[in-house]
Amino acid sequence: MPSVRLLDVPGLAPTAPYAYAATTTGDHRHVQLAGSCPLDLDGRTVAPGDIAAQTAQCLDNLVTALDAAGATLTDVLGSRVLVATTDPGDLHTAWDVVHARFADHPVPSTLAGVTVLGYPDQLVEIEAWAVVAPR
Repeated sequence: MPSVRLLDVPGLAPTAPYAYAATTTGDHRHVQLAGSCPLDLDGRTVAPGDIAAQTAQCLDNLVTALDAAGATLTDVLGSRVLVATTDPGDLHTAWDVVHARFADHPVPSTLAGVTVLGYPDQLVEIEAWAVVAPR
């Protein structure tokens, strides 16, 4: 059975709300997920202007994609959170939602402000990769 092992790294700030590195053990298969967008079932961007709500929708969609691949959030090895903003407060808003959802599995993540994302009114996109046992 594969597992994701989150690593605390001596010599790096111990107060970061995420692991600095992760590794896997056992036989496993890699799952690369497309960027999860804040879209509803009709392909419309939800909650224009609301970073927290869009982040939550991205995570809901990410969980759905993970489930289709036979994985869960605890199988995630790392993530990248993109927020269309130049305001660090907006980054913190998105991160608070991500951090709460991952809870006891704070994977290594990159949080970045970007100029623009692909869908109209889109403010957030989350990429992730996971490892799971072979089917």
